[in-house]
Amino acid sequence: MNYETISDMFFQLIGGLALFLIGMNHMSNGMQAAAGDGLRKIISNITSNRFRGLAVGFLVTSVIQSSSITTVMVVGFVNAGVMTLTQSIGVILGADIGTTITGWILVLKIGKYGLPLLGISGFFYLFSSKEKIRHIALMIMGIGMVFFGLELMKNGFKPIREIPEFLNLFTIFSPENGGSLLLCALTGAVITAVIQSSSASIGIAMGMAATGVIDFQTSVALVLGMNIGTTITAFLASLGAGSNAKRSAYAHILIKVIGVIWVLPLFGLFVKLIPLLINADPDMVLIENGVESYPFAIKGIATAHTVFNIANVILFLPFTKILSSFLLKLVSDEQSTAAHRLTNLDIRILDTPMLVIEQSRKEILNMGEIIRKMFSDLKNVYALSKPEKEIIKNIFQAEEELDIMQKEITTFLVDTLSKEISHSNTLEAHAHLKITDEYESVSDCIANILKLYLKLADAGIELTATEKNEICMLHDEVLSYFEMINTTLSMRHPNDMSKVYSQANIITHQFKKSRNNHLKRLSKNKMEPLLSVSYINMLNSYRVIKGYVQNSAEAMVEKN
Repeated sequence: MNYETISDMFFQLIGGLALFLIGMNHMSNGMQAAAGDGLRKIISNITSNRFRGLAVGFLVTSVIQSSSITTVMVVGFVNAGVMTLTQSIGVILGADIGTTITGWILVLKIGKYGLPLLGISGFFYLFSSKEKIRHIALMIMGIGMVFFGLELMKNGFKPIREIPEFLNLFTIFSPENGGSLLLCALTGAVITAVIQSSSASIGIAMGMAATGVIDFQTSVALVLGMNIGTTITAFLASLGAGSNAKRSAYAHILIKVIGVIWVLPLFGLFVKLIPLLINADPDMVLIENGVESYPFAIKGIATAHTVFNIANVILFLPFTKILSSFLLKLVSDEQSTAAHRLTNLDIRILDTPMLVIEQSRKEILNMGEIIRKMFSDLKNVYALSKPEKEIIKNIFQAEEELDIMQKEITTFLVDTLSKEISHSNTLEAHAHLKITDEYESVSDCIANILKLYLKLADAGIELTATEKNEICMLHDEVLSYFEMINTTLSMRHPNDMSKVYSQANIITHQFKKSRNNHLKRLSKNKMEPLLSVSYINMLNSYRVIKGYVQNSAEAMVEKN
């Protein structure tokens, strides 16, 4: 046994695998950044329709190039309550088809061009000043790394055919009977569970099959097991999550395990079907520079992987609701031990920055709904001769909740800004940070107005009918202004800044008019100092809210 050959083989294999994994990561980040708003719009369109969920799972995984990231993201959404269990099953099925795209990328016969692709795109990435070009260059650089890594792995496997000890080791994986077939599948599952990348493990199988280390039947058996191994990532993500998140992860495991179980008894027919589908000779051997290669292997493995997943989706898609009901019985509801969060943002979706930004927009809209309720409750306080304790409690509790929501949204956006995202999405993340801060400040002002009003009530002082009327008019103007800005965020429409400023001027005019009227009354009639100071401060708080809302409108414009 030549130890120098073995060490060279090992270094090429480990180096090729590392390049492959890094390439997959760069390709994913580049595709996400280039996809931009498209990916966000896709994920926001998830409904209970199983076919739409299937399409969303397929499209998102095709862009992200990782079913593991998609399923982890799904677990995060289910845990946060953003996605139902039935919806998640549809998305997972779509992700199973989307992940087969990677195999077909590897079918392209450009392995030897991986290094030139990597080099040329690397220069564009380093020296281009245009963001779009840099993102595309990052994606191509990732593709180059994937191909070069696969080429290194193939070269690393070639010497194995000259080492009898290694060849004898691989003969135990030959699927000649049910036991060895099951062993092959289990081996594939373990390899993928360790690497936590089905694309990388399938790349390894392709490299071994293309160089003749293993035959085509063995490679297909390994790939079947690799489909099970890829579920480990979602399972690990579900640990410590809620019951529904666990059900979603278990759904992924059940789909894959049952899929492999029904294929194994038909394995002989399944393997014979693949060459017929692509009209190729599985026994074809090419000799280049005295080295044998098997060109059918890579295309055959990609086809087997695709056929298996499509067949599995066809099998399970009609039964998503039944599977959901079964999982509801299988996994009982339990009290989550995780810290309570007021937003639906989950650390599991941080690998898809575009989705974090979309989700942060939804959370800001949730903040807007809470603020609208605070305005409504404050108006009710004015209307009642004796404010209800429950309404007062609700306003102060809402203000505290918005403080927490601001911190949670800010934490996620700051973490997202460290990822590879487009300039436009970076601007939007900055805008969301500003708007979150402004909305939280609005809630502080509403709580402050209530404190001033309650201070008067505690002193036995009431606002006159005229003063209440002025306060309510200003209150309604500011609420209308807030709703106008919040609606544009909800509809993703750019603000008409001329309208924003004209409405702000109306509020400022209303504030000055009310303040001047109060000063005139003060000069004619003696008034309690506490009443005068509190009333002016209440008016001024509404003017300050107007400023915060205007800042939010300007932040939305800055991102465009």
